[in-house]
Amino acid sequence: MENYKLEQYENKSYQKEQAYLRAKKRVKELKGFYWHAFWYVVVNVFIITMVAINSNNQDFWHFGTFTTAFFWGLGLGFHALSIFGKDLFFSKNWHERKVKEYMDKDKKQWN
Repeated sequence: MENYKLEQYENKSYQKEQAYLRAKKRVKELKGFYWHAFWYVVVNVFIITMVAINSNNQDFWHFGTFTTAFFWGLGLGFHALSIFGKDLFFSKNWHERKVKEYMDKDKKQWN
């Protein structure tokens, strides 16, 4: 029997393709969020402007004037958290800082 040199399977093009697909997905998510924010501003400026033009000052400062902006804004906020908040609270840097903090704390106790 012949001895075969078995090399670890490394497919660089596969890894590059996966990185490209992840980046493409991220750009698509960002684009979706920016369009969502754009339409939020356009529609709410239009609604508030129409209410301001067609009502007197007493009716303008009613909660109903800003209801769409408020609730849609909540949705936009959650959309922003889903896009930008993935690593906002518990990022890798946060994890490493906390580990170091506890290690330093333990080191002070033992010294």
